Amino acid sequence: MTQQPQQATIGEAKRATEYLANERTFLAWIRTSLAIISLGFVVAKFSVWLRELAAQLAPQIQTSQTGASMPIGVTMMALGGVLAVLAAWRYHVVNRAIENGVVSADRGLVILVTVMVALLCAAMIVYMLLAAQHA
Repeated sequence: MTQQPQQATIGEAKRATEYLANERTFLAWIRTSLAIISLGFVVAKFSVWLRELAAQLAPQIQTSQTGASMPIGVTMMALGGVLAVLAAWRYHVVNRAIENGVVSADRGLVILVTVMVALLCAAMIVYMLLAAQHA
């Protein structure tokens, strides 16, 4: 048996509230994506900062390896960008649904975002464990 997604009808009097709630949700997505982008930037720049610090402290030692912080940071920045695009897409889908007077949850999007964040988390944990072994 396949379960049909539940839909809720929206009366004319409640539409303004729904539009504003949709906008607040969109802005929450954008804040989250900006936080992930910013953290990714910090993680990516951390390896560069460490190389520069090592070059100042011990100029005779060559440091060419950037480690995994650069790819992880860039991946986090990309994930933040993808979240911003998904936020805009979801905002427009929900806006159209509100205009039609019927809205429903999008479980697929929730699962997609959860999987992306969980994979990034797993990569960061693996990196931290490997970095701790080499220290």
